[in-house]
Amino acid sequence: MFVDSHCHLDFPELRNNLDAISAAMDENQVTHALCISVELPTLAAVLEVAQTHERWYATVGVHPDYEETPEPTVEQLVNLAVHSKVVGIGETGLDYYRLTGDLEWQRERFRTHIRAARIAHKPLIIHTRSAAEDTLRIMKEEGAERVGGVMHCFTESEAVAFAAMEMGFYISFSGIVTFKNALAIKGVAKKIPLDHMLIETDSPYLAPTPFRGKTNQPAYVKHVAEEIAALRDIPLAQVAEQTSRNFFNLFGVSA
Repeated sequence: MFVDSHCHLDFPELRNNLDAISAAMDENQVTHALCISVELPTLAAVLEVAQTHERWYATVGVHPDYEETPEPTVEQLVNLAVHSKVVGIGETGLDYYRLTGDLEWQRERFRTHIRAARIAHKPLIIHTRSAAEDTLRIMKEEGAERVGGVMHCFTESEAVAFAAMEMGFYISFSGIVTFKNALAIKGVAKKIPLDHMLIETDSPYLAPTPFRGKTNQPAYVKHVAEEIAALRDIPLAQVAEQTSRNFFNLFGVSA
């Protein structure tokens, strides 16, 4: 079986097709999905989606790219995290690729999420793009290793991956690893210990080959696993079993 550790089923591209998405997951042996929060005003929709399926779960958090949105407090995040379907804090982190200028607000938001995760005892879902140095620094300063989590949709170097793993974080690969020219990411996927790896779709974005350019969905996470198995020259079942077990262990979810 396979697990999609990061998707956005509440987004418009997917929200009205949940029955078909669930059926496709069943057909492809994708048993669980984690629906990720990106801002507080849409959290209700995330929770609503998660509650439609026994093995769909949710997180609470505010994405670093969402500048014009209510700023969360530690107390808010902790209180929202008590919901029975919420298993993690995020998506949080830093993104210096899409936004420029004075991004201190982004760094402070990241610190808020780490502090909330420590109080709530929930793992972090971290987004980092063109900001690896500051991301790792703030993780260390705020004690992110006390809760661990996942570096989602990983596109950084092997060194960054191992630095995150030293703090108890898993490395998650998306459909990008299937792209022909993603040679650096393929190289990292070959070297990361399998017991520190997750797989994801980040749907509706980043559909893997052979669906590149189309709307992504959790059923396609199988293709991410297939690529990793091919890169490492190991059985697909081994990737499926270990990445699923990693998900259950990290988020405290029952298989």
